[in-house]
Order: sequence, then structure tokens, then C-alpha cells
Amino acid sequence: MHSLLALAAPIAIMLPLMAEDVGSPVQAGSVVHASAPQCDAASAAGEGPLPPTNPLSAFRQSSVVRQVRIEQRVVVRIAPQPGPSRQNLLAEVPQRPSAPRFEERGKEKCVPLVDIAGVQTGSGNRLVLFLRDRRMISLNLEKACRARDFYAGFYVEKNKDGQICVDRDKLQSRTGARCQVETMRQLVQARS
Repeated sequence: MHSLLALAAPIAIMLPLMAEDVGSPVQAGSVVHASAPQCDAASAAGEGPLPPTNPLSAFRQSSVVRQVRIEQRVVVRIAPQPGPSRQNLLAEVPQRPSAPRFEERGKEKCVPLVDIAGVQTGSGNRLVLFLRDRRMISLNLEKACRARDFYAGFYVEKNKDGQICVDRDKLQSRTGARCQVETMRQLVQARS
């Protein structure tokens, strides 16, 4: 039974090709080629060629010029800066005298993306960027945004200059919030 199916499978594959040629008479002993163009009495009389049955050949024969435009878009993910866990935080309380205080100084216009090592959420609409050169940048988002939406980091589309700039770039949280950067200031440890 299986050998009969094995013999019938090639015939089943050829049936669609034979169905295309139903209008043209096929004589016994003649060979039909699937790739050869078919002609009938209408095309022989000069009324024009038949439309091609293969979509690829129809595309090649079309006189419409098409354009393809390729664009590249790079999105960079900034991961959150790892903080101490609850157990480590409680273990370190007796050993540390007090947390250092920071002041905002000087306005920054842009920060290179490659210099950003991590991010932490602050209060309100403020994020803190940690740079590879050990600087910290306070980044304020537009007023309608909340910093806690960015607890898992953020995505930013890379521009030609490779920087995050004030009043230009929008940060996208992993939850979907999109917020524009309003101000950036460098954080410097306050002297007591």
C-alpha cells in the first residue's frame, strides 16, 4: 500500500501544472515543460501575450519601477545600576556613619551614550545617571513623567552624534512611558 502512495505522490505534484494547460490540446507522446511559455490562438493572432502565471515572472515583466529604501534604527538600553539588597543594607548600617550628600552644580547640555554605565530612579521626575568616569548626572524628565516608571532602566534611540541631549531626546521606559529630558546637572559630593 505504501509503495502505491510513493508512486502516486509525484503525479499529485504534477496535477496543478497539468491543470494550467487544460485549454491547450496535449497529444500522446508530447512533452510539456512547465517553464516554456504557452501560446494559444489569441496570442498567435497578434492580440498580445497571455499574462504570466508565475508571480516572479509577472514582477520581472512589469514596467513599473519600484524603489526600496533601507533605514537603520539603533535603540540603546540603559540598565539600572545595581543597588544594595535589603539584607546587605541592614548589615551595613552599623558600619557606615552616614550617607554622603550631593549638590547639583553646573548644567549639562548633552551626555554621550557610551559613557553611561547605569541609571537609578530618584524622587519625583528625577533619574540619576552613573557615568563610566565616576561622575553622576541628575536628569529631570518632563513634569508629567514619574521616575519610578524607569525602575528597570530605559531605552533611547541613538542619534547621529551618539548623545542624550536636553530638549531633544525622549527616554522610553520598559513599561512604555515616553518622557523628554528637560534638564541635566552634575551631582557633586557636598563638603561638610
